[in-house]
Amino acid sequence: MGLNCGIVGLPNVGKSTLFSAITSAPAEAANYPFCTIEPNVGVVAVADPRMKKICELVGPEKEVPTIVEFVDIAGLVKGASKGEGLGNQFLGHIRAVNAIVHVVRCFEDGDVIHVHGKVNPADDIETINLELAYADLEVVDKKIANLPKLMKSQDKNISGKAKIQEPILHQVKAELEKGVAARNIDLSKEDKAEMAELNLITMKPVLYLCNVDEAGLLEDNAHVKAVYELAKKEGSEAMKICGKLESEIAALETEEEKKEFMEAAGIEASGLSILTKKAYDMLGLKTYFTAGVKECRAWTFEDGMKAPQCAGVIHSDFERGFIKAEVYHYEDLVQYGTEAKVKEAGKFRVEGKEYIVKDGDIMHFRFNV
Repeated sequence: MGLNCGIVGLPNVGKSTLFSAITSAPAEAANYPFCTIEPNVGVVAVADPRMKKICELVGPEKEVPTIVEFVDIAGLVKGASKGEGLGNQFLGHIRAVNAIVHVVRCFEDGDVIHVHGKVNPADDIETINLELAYADLEVVDKKIANLPKLMKSQDKNISGKAKIQEPILHQVKAELEKGVAARNIDLSKEDKAEMAELNLITMKPVLYLCNVDEAGLLEDNAHVKAVYELAKKEGSEAMKICGKLESEIAALETEEEKKEFMEAAGIEASGLSILTKKAYDMLGLKTYFTAGVKECRAWTFEDGMKAPQCAGVIHSDFERGFIKAEVYHYEDLVQYGTEAKVKEAGKFRVEGKEYIVKDGDIMHFRFNV
């Protein structure tokens, strides 16, 4: 199970520069709209200090961190849902991701063209959000148009489901027509589950990423404050990053060089590492580990998953034939130093099918198929 984030925003807000920094694999970047046509995809290892410590103590031959996939989706413009700019093909790319990172330009630079002629984060966000809402509205309208047929089905499950969905769909339609994102509509958990099959873009969690200049990193400018206020009102996440600075950091070859550069710039942690952590938290994702002399690996799971489901993250056979899980925690390993000493201290446990896995658990699964 991995995390897949789509990077969206208007043209020339710094998405491709940011993507290049994320992956250290340059996407084409240029000072004109629609530079990015096909989505660039990059797989990024998640920096987790626990993984490094586990490897120090266990000494494996191989280290495999968990990953995040970032998809750089081309700049959307007003009218994209109706085919303007490069149109609906980009909206299709956005539907395929788990979460949205909405890059917002929060810096002034006369040398970098703004598609609307001026920097106004609130207007920029509204433009993108409206296009995504209108794209979802098209999906909802098609579903509503198909309801009469579904309600007449001889299959009671199909007809029953259609009757349940009808009032929810009309509620969602009314709000989308106002430009309200589906995630901000007052729906119950059950109602949201009924809408899941539509895979609405605006139902996905969003993180607003303020792209600032170096001065903007030190002190929030008016643009950043506007984005933070907007995000707070709709219950979304927001943070700031300097895409130009992150790309310079990513271009350095060694971790020591990167550390020295960040210290000189007054940065404690890379903006990209903070971004990855926030994206994980948005989706309620956690990490457990498998640790042995052959390999130490980090695995991503959803908060609340039980042991058999987490075993299935490794392979479906592990879940199907699950017998038990041998478990101890990262903190136990750090405290006692080795798995053997963890056992001696009575911190090594055997858990069954109902065990809810915790972030930082180190696990061995026993299964039979």
